[in-house]
Amino acid sequence: MSVIKAENITKTYKETAVPVHALNGINLEVQEGEFTAIVGPSGCGKTTLLNILGGLDHPSTGTVEVAGTNITDMKDSKLIDFRLQTIGFVFQAYNLIPVLTNKENVEFIMLLQKRSKAERDKRAMELLEQMGIADKANQRPSELSGGQQQRVAVARALASKPKFILADEPTANLDSVSTANLLDMMARMNQEQNATFVFSTHDQRVIDKAKRIVTLEDGKIVSDETRN
Repeated sequence: MSVIKAENITKTYKETAVPVHALNGINLEVQEGEFTAIVGPSGCGKTTLLNILGGLDHPSTGTVEVAGTNITDMKDSKLIDFRLQTIGFVFQAYNLIPVLTNKENVEFIMLLQKRSKAERDKRAMELLEQMGIADKANQRPSELSGGQQQRVAVARALASKPKFILADEPTANLDSVSTANLLDMMARMNQEQNATFVFSTHDQRVIDKAKRIVTLEDGKIVSDETRN
């Protein structure tokens, strides 16, 4: 089942003196259960593509379907709700809310979804347990290492039971041990729960774990390799 379908995507930034063509005719389809890395040199369009796939930005031309819904021209108010119900996000900078506990951070998306307190509690603790940090539930993000904070961020992304997770350079601020632990956990969730992950990365450790590697250069897909 296709969870993402992007056709003929272009993105041009016209705010600069010379227009910047960030994406040039991208066609990409992601199936449920994939563990995909979008790779390429800095400035090749990885983050721009991820933002468009996640409805955080609009393409200049082309169409994006997410879980069978065309989000290309969706109004921002409707898109916010659609993202909330459908897509999980993991960012390089964690983006946790510092005044909330780690458990409350995981619960936050479910709170916006108006899930019951009992459901939020149960789901948050299950995910923190799976991430190996249930004992940190009542601490705040500032009390955790970078690797632990990113685990909380992944748990938060999974909390809403999204169709897929978009992770933008999720290991960029992590040491090698934290990266290995985080990747092992995400790979396990991919295998055991069929969770769909799409990464943008230049981290070879992420690339080595990925089952599919989509390489961008100058805003174009130059190779698309699936591995066993």
